[in-house]
Amino acid sequence: MFNKTAGRRAVLAGAAAAFVAPGIVRAEDAYPSRLIKFIVPYTPAGATDNLSRIDMAKVSELLGQQIVIDNRAAGGSGRVGTRQVAHGTAPDGYTILLGYTSTLATGPSLFRNAGYDPRKDFAPIGLIASAPALLLVHPSFPARNVKELIAIMKGSSEPFQLGTPGTGTVNYLAAVLFAQQAGVKVQYIPYKGSNALNTDLIGGHVKVGFNPIPVSRAALESGLIRALAGTSLKRSTAFPDLPTVAESGLPGFDAVLTYGLVAPAGTPRAIIERLNQELNAALATDEVKRRLHQEGAEPMPTTPEEHAVVIDREETKWSTLIKSIGLQPE
Repeated sequence: MFNKTAGRRAVLAGAAAAFVAPGIVRAEDAYPSRLIKFIVPYTPAGATDNLSRIDMAKVSELLGQQIVIDNRAAGGSGRVGTRQVAHGTAPDGYTILLGYTSTLATGPSLFRNAGYDPRKDFAPIGLIASAPALLLVHPSFPARNVKELIAIMKGSSEPFQLGTPGTGTVNYLAAVLFAQQAGVKVQYIPYKGSNALNTDLIGGHVKVGFNPIPVSRAALESGLIRALAGTSLKRSTAFPDLPTVAESGLPGFDAVLTYGLVAPAGTPRAIIERLNQELNAALATDEVKRRLHQEGAEPMPTTPEEHAVVIDREETKWSTLIKSIGLQPE
């Protein structure tokens, strides 16, 4: 039999709960309620920093909250700033990190103690973009395409000289991958940076090299160097008529830089989803697309799960290559 007193109490309790519940706001429900710090573990005004900034102004606008960029370039090829986010920040969504190929894919194999696990210590938010490099030659070099280049390399009595940015960079590893897949012997000429390599390509001091699009664009447009191919699976939007290495005789060749957002592991899922939503919305705008294309990059909207797959795949790919050539960690 229904107890009227007990029933009345239950109704009153339910009404009170209905009244109080809307006032109980979880931190992730109110997110973001204060400024967000975006850690870029590289120097200001460099290519990586410039590209990472393109999207964040729009993300800030969409979130309705300020995003402050904090460059932490205290050595270690991005390792220090990345480690600080992995182990020194709260997983509350108010500190996010630029996750980059050099920190999440190659760094763990190039340093004896990176101090973080790219799979376990971060919550992927989403990719920003990917950026191919270019296979470049001096205008006087006789090869007009990748197949002709490989034939010249194979016909050389000595290891063929190939210029790259510094040892261990992704463009250096792209050259290693190229040599392995083409079956050619190469003498790598590592430069202190992309600008130095660009200068020597223009001067003809090195005839062939791999270098990023932004540093190469002006020389290409002036006819001071030539591009034989791009290093991504699909053609670059910046150079739609330029074939890829993959379609020029080395199927599956893919060597790109990837840029994405990650948060410390344990960041609430609701916050990850909100950041992913606004990141992808920003990437869909014509303004952001145009600016990324100017930097030679391709917008890469993804889910957090897709981003996690890319992190895993890239680390596996580059660590396997690094071990195969016996490149010793520092």
